[in-house]
Amino acid sequence: MSIHVERKPIIFSPDSKRVLARFFQLSEERSLKIIKRILGLSRTKQNELFNQILRDFSKRHRSVVSILEKNYKRVSPLIKKISIEEQDITYKEHLIIGAYFTMEYSIEAAAFFNPSIVEDVDQSQLRDGEKRIILSFRATGEGHVSSIVFRSGIIDKNLDIQLDEVGRLLEKPKQVKNHQYEKVDFITKLSALHAPEEEMLAIIERKLPELFTYEELRKFVNEIKDENTLSLDSDTLSNQMQWLASSHYEMTYSLDTAISERVIFPIADTEIRGIEDARFVKFADEKGKITYYATYTAYDGFSILPKLLSTKDFIHFKVQPINGKIANKGAALFPRKINGRYAMLCRVDGENNYISFSDNITNWHEDIILLSEPEEPWEFIQLGNCGSPIETERGWLVITHCVGPMRKYTIGATLLDLHDPTKIIGRLKDPILSPNAEEREGYVPNVVYSCGQMIHNGHLIIPYAMSDYASTYATVNLEFLLNALCETA
Repeated sequence: MSIHVERKPIIFSPDSKRVLARFFQLSEERSLKIIKRILGLSRTKQNELFNQILRDFSKRHRSVVSILEKNYKRVSPLIKKISIEEQDITYKEHLIIGAYFTMEYSIEAAAFFNPSIVEDVDQSQLRDGEKRIILSFRATGEGHVSSIVFRSGIIDKNLDIQLDEVGRLLEKPKQVKNHQYEKVDFITKLSALHAPEEEMLAIIERKLPELFTYEELRKFVNEIKDENTLSLDSDTLSNQMQWLASSHYEMTYSLDTAISERVIFPIADTEIRGIEDARFVKFADEKGKITYYATYTAYDGFSILPKLLSTKDFIHFKVQPINGKIANKGAALFPRKINGRYAMLCRVDGENNYISFSDNITNWHEDIILLSEPEEPWEFIQLGNCGSPIETERGWLVITHCVGPMRKYTIGATLLDLHDPTKIIGRLKDPILSPNAEEREGYVPNVVYSCGQMIHNGHLIIPYAMSDYASTYATVNLEFLLNALCETA
């Protein structure tokens, strides 16, 4: 059965004007030279310089002064190394120094892609056939560092999306590292990353309390390094302990920010080179309470670590690593438990689709189950999911990404049994979407890719990226799609 797909004319494009302020890291030697030069300026020159900074940047950032204060504090320990007391430095000099250690970063300058879509928390004051939505995107800027950004809007009865006005003053969250770690679980995860030498393991087990915080762990690691002569292997392990712990954190945004102004930018060491491909899903627990989860991949420049982002309001977020056998790229959580257990799609070998089950949402230590292998020519290279499964009366609808000749990405679909999703009950023989002439040109040619869909007014809404540069969306009649899937059963 041929499936009609309607491509919508809206394009979500990168906008280089959307900038946030980041700390500008320099060597200690250069930093000291800069600080001395600033302090050597006359008061008149300092006043002129400070006024120029405010004229240039105060309208581009929310409370630019607080940003400069924060970045001054990051370099203030260096003041002890020059012949001046910190209390002798004026407040204005604090801010000028902070400005020299601040840089603007255009978060979307390179690409705006790999979108997902969920229903908004707020569904009030809508007309018939309308639904508030939240779209998430992978935004990429200088150095190909990726972050998560959002857009909000309304999808109407005709399946057209009207976006809310996009805010210009981007906001990073306040970071709070207040997670408590259990020694047994922490050592288990650490051992899975890097098997400790016996002597080092004994030190860890002796010194770590049963419960500890991130800051306590940092103090503990520093004590180990001060009190022991570590082998290269054990020194690497001690660094990995902090690397692992820094991946647990919470963040909160100001209530007066629009969702389009909230940027989830790499914070922890494990994700310093980027946050990739968040697959958002609206998850309902056994009592019907809603939590929005997103699986994403953190990258530190050398290795990847799957993480789970959770929020109830898109203001306060919690981040945790995903442990176990599914720990690879492209995990996608089912929107509810199945037979009392969490279920997750995954692709552990980079080629096939798998499924796994767990009693704990972040620990997946049971055997994974092969779900599907490439069968059609347009998927011979690789199969993966395009986001969390969608529950329908006829089964779990899984939108897939498939890679064929010339590394051409297409989007397909699979239908899983509602009660036993390890069973495939339908699979398309042709793609739903293939890159057309306008979509195939971009940063990575010949790619269409999605990280999450939703159902609205009897249609499947598919936001998707076009060749890893910009994004758009398409709609498919859900009944026609399910009929096509069931015909292949």
